[in-house]
Amino acid sequence: MNDQPAVNLLPPRRTLLAAVLAVVVVPLSGCAGAAGEAASAAPRERVTPTAPERSFASPEPSAGDLPGPDAAIPKDPKRLADALAHTVGRLRDAIDDWRRTGDPAKGEAPEPVVLLSLYEQRVYRYLARNPGVASRTYAKLPKDTAARARDNVTAIRDLLSLAHPVSGPIKIKIRPAEPADALLAAFRRAERRFGVDWEVLAAVMLVETKFGRVRSPSYVGAKGPMQFMPGTWKAYGMGGDIDDTGDALLGAANYLHASGAPGDYRRALYAYNHSNAYVDAVLLHARQMKRDIRNYYAYYTWQVYVITPKGERRLTGP
Repeated sequence: MNDQPAVNLLPPRRTLLAAVLAVVVVPLSGCAGAAGEAASAAPRERVTPTAPERSFASPEPSAGDLPGPDAAIPKDPKRLADALAHTVGRLRDAIDDWRRTGDPAKGEAPEPVVLLSLYEQRVYRYLARNPGVASRTYAKLPKDTAARARDNVTAIRDLLSLAHPVSGPIKIKIRPAEPADALLAAFRRAERRFGVDWEVLAAVMLVETKFGRVRSPSYVGAKGPMQFMPGTWKAYGMGGDIDDTGDALLGAANYLHASGAPGDYRRALYAYNHSNAYVDAVLLHARQMKRDIRNYYAYYTWQVYVITPKGERRLTGP
């Protein structure tokens, strides 16, 4: 990206379309550009998805075992609360080990982090679709774990409300995310330049493309790891490459700053994607990362889901 001054244009309405659920749900964000849970319908490189989640197919993980990709999710709120609290504790320890003895600046997350994070993510997605069970589960969790669960479940539920089911063959371009600490360094560079909290930038990237894993354009034409509409990129991308992660993060920070951040994050995020549900979800995820940086590493290993008329499918992970 050319090191030019930030563009101070008034943010055009409906510009940066976040592939809102497509990628992150892919994540379930599929508003005008979202790559998350919603996914673009245009033909692209085909990725054969995994089989649909079998939430209750295999045994629950025992205290000493790592949960399998399809480990059962208890339906009883007390057992579910116990399983979630145990998983969260083990995941925090696994992330600490990864940061202390591994190298998050290189390579992929270790197996314990991946499997524990996937189980936690699946629990939250289950609770997002079962609000009655969710409220009874929160009441049986330790206070900090309940707050973490409530924020994540609410964010996922908000994004699911925006998801566009994908019909027909699933053709979504998926690629590995850049190393966690390499992304973290890029978030912090953008924060230093434009004053936009790195946690907010990370939350946007999580929702838009699951940290760059989803690389298909949105169904309205938004592109790149931060899902910019071409016209918005021309105004705020500062001459960079829309598909380059570092350039895209600087462009997003530039755009959010021009739209009101850090003084008014709600206004800035609403300019990014015109949905209050989207804004709420991004801010909830950002709040969790501000509370504990380990939540960033957990989100980093969340997997890409897509919504179909027959239910959801997981496209990445074990």
